[in-house]
Amino acid sequence: MADFEIPALKEYPVIPPVKVGTMAHSKPFVAKPEHQAGVGYPGELVDNWEEKAVTRLGELVKGSRALQVFLDSCVKCGACTDKCHYYLGTSDPKNMPVARQDLLRKVYRRHYTFAGKLFGALGMPGLVGAADMTKEVLDDWYSYFHQCSQCRRCSVFCPYGIDTAEISMAAREVMDSVGLGQKYCNEILGKVHKIGNNLGLPEPALVDTLEGLEEDVKDDTGVDVRFPVDQKGADVLLVTPSADFFAEPHIDGLIGYAKVFHQAGISWTLSSYASEAANFSMFIGSGDNLKSTAMRIRQAALDLGVKRIVVGECGHAWRVAYSFWNTLIGPFDFLDPKYPVPQHICEVTYDLLQRGALKIDKEANDHRRITFHDSCNVSRASRMGNIPGGQFIIPREIIKSVANHYFDMPANTIHESTYCCGGGGGLLTDDLMELRIKGALPRMEALQQVVEENDVNYLCAICAICKSQFTKVLPYYKFPMDMIGSLHQLVSTAIQLK
Repeated sequence: MADFEIPALKEYPVIPPVKVGTMAHSKPFVAKPEHQAGVGYPGELVDNWEEKAVTRLGELVKGSRALQVFLDSCVKCGACTDKCHYYLGTSDPKNMPVARQDLLRKVYRRHYTFAGKLFGALGMPGLVGAADMTKEVLDDWYSYFHQCSQCRRCSVFCPYGIDTAEISMAAREVMDSVGLGQKYCNEILGKVHKIGNNLGLPEPALVDTLEGLEEDVKDDTGVDVRFPVDQKGADVLLVTPSADFFAEPHIDGLIGYAKVFHQAGISWTLSSYASEAANFSMFIGSGDNLKSTAMRIRQAALDLGVKRIVVGECGHAWRVAYSFWNTLIGPFDFLDPKYPVPQHICEVTYDLLQRGALKIDKEANDHRRITFHDSCNVSRASRMGNIPGGQFIIPREIIKSVANHYFDMPANTIHESTYCCGGGGGLLTDDLMELRIKGALPRMEALQQVVEENDVNYLCAICAICKSQFTKVLPYYKFPMDMIGSLHQLVSTAIQLK
């Protein structure tokens, strides 16, 4: 049982009244020195940290024209006020995107605008919405910039296109640079740099896990479906979230990928060196770590001599791949130009279904009444396929190709307007469970509506974080834990290998 009040699901969404400071206590565990060292940051709060934080903020603004525009252009119109799932779930005014942005914007104004410098020198920075960098400000940053999942829903509704995610990333990078980092993200990144995946799963354990999956699939289907590792000369290098290797419901999606490749006759491999698609560097705003983590995938593709790279079901992994890879770790002139770089597993499956290359029994999923959760980083930060809106069309068309009963959630809660699961942006940690449960409220209300109207019993997602988050929070809202599943679990059920 939770030791905090769980929001009640309502028939219609309600904008809550402001309750100042209701989430001021919410802070993730601070990274230990070894976690900081693993990603190249000081192990603890450095001397003269105030000045160094301000300097680093200036460097980030100077290096990003977009960040400067976002900090300069807000007019406090309030269009974003009720768009954040964390404000809707917590009622804390500092979880309004504009208020959260202003925690950083005030320091920026104090040190990098004429008015802020002038009135700051006169001892009256507050008159122009400016503030000095103090320990109280830093504490607010650490709390509330870890109450933003960087989902970018507020940006869809902002008339100026201000991207709160970019501001949250910048704040976290500044904090890391002076020695105040978040344990969850930085510990995970250290494992990727050292071992190759978020779980710290070494090659022997990975191989053993996949061999066990081969046996399970053989027992279930009577067919030898391989899960190869480090196979040189394979056509496809699959990079997928490491959750796919060990946990429900993720592992059922991995089985689905393997069945698709098997039936289509596509040779593929995983890499023990780069066995992780996720890149938490984006969550902490670290360009250096973003590049070094992604570079492992490029190196694995070169070492194995593959023709194309396919990304598994992971929301922010797809955003990093789609939005950053080509300029971050490209060019990919060593891959087969017939295929896009990167390519999503849904694109592969959709193409095969369109060509009739997969034998499907839709009735095999008749026990499921399915809805689809649009994951934020897929919906608002990428595309899929060669058609506008492909990131919305392709997953739904796959579902409809392998199942007979599909129902969308309310139109204002899907596609570009989708609500975050509540656990993205590096917040999928148990020390933030209260925030995660409360932040899931808008999605749970939309789910409740489609359950009541259409008897939906399967919530489909193509993001590892979404799946993990829903596994935790569904029971708090009186939904069954096993209601959440992978898209390729549906494919796995319907595909007829024999």
